[in-house]
Amino acid sequence: MHEMSLAESVMQLIEDAAVKDKFSRVKTVWLEIGKLSHIEAEAMQFCFDSVSQRTVAEGAVLKVIAVSGSGHCPNCGQNVEIEQLYDPCPLCTSFGVNPIAGTEMRVKELEVV
Repeated sequence: MHEMSLAESVMQLIEDAAVKDKFSRVKTVWLEIGKLSHIEAEAMQFCFDSVSQRTVAEGAVLKVIAVSGSGHCPNCGQNVEIEQLYDPCPLCTSFGVNPIAGTEMRVKELEVV
């Protein structure tokens, strides 16, 4: 389950921010997860709840924002929405669409005290 290592990385980012910005508690974490990233939101929630125990984020609400997948088709030159990696271009049906959005995961915002 790679979500556990991702949750640990998110927790490290939060703890680093707590030291830098001098906050003592996190109430809400907004996390953007791309639809093409192969990250399961439910697994991420479970892992985050686990790794945040006894930290500044213990009890914090994790809100997941789904980021749509899109790519650039080198055949027709268009940017298109895609549901999965390696999907054909919905306009010209050629393969080889290069993802340009939806593969990422990032902490978008923290609500802190």
